[in-house]
Amino acid sequence: MSHQQGNEADEMEEEYDMEYADDDMDDEFHGRYAGGSDSDMDEYEYMNNRMQDTTAAQARKGRDIQGIPWERLSITREKYRHTRLEQYKNYENIPQSGEGSEKECKTTEKGGSYYAFRRNSRSVKSTILHFQLRNLVWATSKHDVYLMSHFSVLHWSSLTCIKSEVLNVSGHVAPCEKHPGSLLEGFTQTQVSTLAVKDKLLVAGGFQGELICKYLDRPGISYCTRTTYEDNAITNAVEIYSSGSGAVHFVASNNDNGVRDFDLEKFQQSNHFRFTWPVNHTSLSPDGKLLVIVGDDPDGMLVDSRSGKAVASLHGHLDYSFASAWHPDGLTFATGNQDKTCRIWDMRNLSTSVAALKGSLGAIRSIRYTSDGRFMAMAEPADFVHVFDVNSGYQKEQEIDFFGEISGMSFSPDTESLFIGVWDRTYGSLLEFGRRREYSYLDTII
Repeated sequence: MSHQQGNEADEMEEEYDMEYADDDMDDEFHGRYAGGSDSDMDEYEYMNNRMQDTTAAQARKGRDIQGIPWERLSITREKYRHTRLEQYKNYENIPQSGEGSEKECKTTEKGGSYYAFRRNSRSVKSTILHFQLRNLVWATSKHDVYLMSHFSVLHWSSLTCIKSEVLNVSGHVAPCEKHPGSLLEGFTQTQVSTLAVKDKLLVAGGFQGELICKYLDRPGISYCTRTTYEDNAITNAVEIYSSGSGAVHFVASNNDNGVRDFDLEKFQQSNHFRFTWPVNHTSLSPDGKLLVIVGDDPDGMLVDSRSGKAVASLHGHLDYSFASAWHPDGLTFATGNQDKTCRIWDMRNLSTSVAALKGSLGAIRSIRYTSDGRFMAMAEPADFVHVFDVNSGYQKEQEIDFFGEISGMSFSPDTESLFIGVWDRTYGSLLEFGRRREYSYLDTII
């Protein structure tokens, strides 16, 4: 991945160099909040806290799900969407990769309705640090979600509509437990680049290779370590899993070409694999035997999870990849790339992908399957999340359409909820959707 950091807005502008179609829209979306002083930020927070959430009942009556007052603007939503699609510039490491992949893409049937809008929570401000890393939202139940907001990891309850701070890394953080290999001196002002939360464990990865582990049912931080002291040390992704013995582990993917496995029963690194390019994302197969490795190379890899030896190469993408996920059946998996495609692969024939799914706007930055394997969601950098019906052979999809950068998305473990983090100076929020069921009365059960 690109080794860049700095002000969030500057990074977004660098990737998404587009002009707004209307001055009123520019003012409404960004102009009033472009200042950088503390007073400006206070005013920004004050104004946003005044803005109302949008409920499902309001949306059914015609209210925009993000609360954008289109009726007061001199441009319609349809016109603005059309202009944004025309002017949006997808970030590519390999020029023209998006155009080159179009001919292979599957034609899908849009119009599916698998997840219904429930609520847009404006008081929950999801933020992004690096423009290519979008795994900063995680649901642990249909009501509980964790996300990054500036220097804080927040917990949001969609049941009570209450947010609380779980971890603050703006100052000094250090472990309160003593474990061999843990950096007892901790870290100062950690810039969190990626996040993972599963069951009761939270792992935050930083720009300098930091890893901070916190159990949600314990006070303080349990473990701190640094993967490397090299300059190119960004932690690009973290995946938490349980080993065959039931021990809790996590896998960290780093820009120093390394993939490291950590055993949190022993609080120590248990494996370290080295590759020839920066690793942007890693996914472990359901049986724990294989790892999908993707990064700063068009070709991905399938490797043995114990030895790190290559089992197969994945040929087809035309740019760098930043997302991957296994279907729960362990036979198929997906990879997301800056060539604007998500490719589906079948373990029984890896010579080519079985499908290439195209986004609407840009790179595929995040991929998630529901735990029952029925749906797969892929998120673009901005504006679109696509939910595919896996049983249709990825032929049918629901396209969720909004405005703003996507910080992350997550299905709840029981598949009942889908949360999407939206980063925007004015309309930043947390979108919540609920799974539709055959019997409509089930949709009313929270």
